Amino acid sequence: MKKLVLPLCVILSLILLTGCQKTSPQTTSENTTNEQTMETLNALTLEEKIGQMLIIESRFPNLTEEFKTTLETVKPGGFILFAENFSTLKQTEQLIEEIKSTSTLPMIFATDQEGGQVQRLKALKETIVSDIPSMSKVTETQNPELAYLLGRTMSSEMQVFGINVDFAPVLDVDDPSIENEIDERTFSTDKNMVSLMALSLASGLEDGGVIPVYKHFPGHGSTAIDSHNDLPIIEKSRQELEESDLVPFQNAINHHAKIIMVGHIAVPSLSNDNTPASLSKTIITDLLKNEMHYQGIVISDALNMKALTKYYTPEEIYTQAINAGIDMLLMPENPENAVEIIKKQVEEKKIDVQRIDDAVTKILNLKFQNLSQKQNDAKTLNSPINREIVSQISKEK
Repeated sequence: MKKLVLPLCVILSLILLTGCQKTSPQTTSENTTNEQTMETLNALTLEEKIGQMLIIESRFPNLTEEFKTTLETVKPGGFILFAENFSTLKQTEQLIEEIKSTSTLPMIFATDQEGGQVQRLKALKETIVSDIPSMSKVTETQNPELAYLLGRTMSSEMQVFGINVDFAPVLDVDDPSIENEIDERTFSTDKNMVSLMALSLASGLEDGGVIPVYKHFPGHGSTAIDSHNDLPIIEKSRQELEESDLVPFQNAINHHAKIIMVGHIAVPSLSNDNTPASLSKTIITDLLKNEMHYQGIVISDALNMKALTKYYTPEEIYTQAINAGIDMLLMPENPENAVEIIKKQVEEKKIDVQRIDDAVTKILNLKFQNLSQKQNDAKTLNSPINREIVSQISKEK
């Protein structure tokens, strides 16, 4: 695959905006992290390693006894918050603290805070948060600095709760000839504008202590089918994908992306069949990891979506996803059952234990080296400076 890069003027804009990310020999801190990772990895049981690969959900504002048992049994790597989890400020903070207290390891607390129609924090009761503009509105400004500042705004408000991972930005290149649910969530129909604005916003998120998750590889912008309901099939040629949809992802990789989400999208020109990308070794390992040189964490989209459950059993989903190269499994329908299924597949040598160890090593390295545990003061929510940044974006033409 030919190398995909941004035009020089765009690269220069990003460098001026966010600063060069230095690449240097491994530091003492990184060596210490690696030692801590290996010590932790060697101390974990197989079940605990599998647990670290799961991000699970509970759609309640309080920690139920049933879910507390699940947390203590599965010991998951993370928890995803939905609108149902954001009740009052105090209750939401308490929920997260109680979940955190069940784990001896740092936990990922993630949410979908994209902006526009997808912003979970807006469900918070009795407290006003910033109304984040849609990403297409951000692109209308043609101002990457504002995109960066919006990322800082978003991260500052998520950090009030200790949320340290955001399933954003969307890197899908919108296809104007197709109407789909992803339209309003994308930055642009132009791959270079997607890259420029998304990477700027992502830099703001990361500088504010929240790790961005780039989604939905290899690109969800050219299908009218919602993967929540069925399996989308992208009919583009490989050349078309390399010249458009894959470009923002390659640029994110070049910009040291830490987490990329793979969508439940069939792309026959890449996989030679209709296997969803999230279950395809050809797409994840051969293309994303080997050809595009991505070394970070690969996470699946939610595993309870019908694009998978309509055609595959839980056993097939977990086994194929892990063997394909998925490092973290998002929202397995039954976490306890998922651990047992994966454990059995390892014991029966249908999943190589080294694949598990490789995934957990990356997860632990991220947690020990990059995962923020800080929390901002509640006054950050809808603060004057945050309102000013949002206002600038909303009023620009």
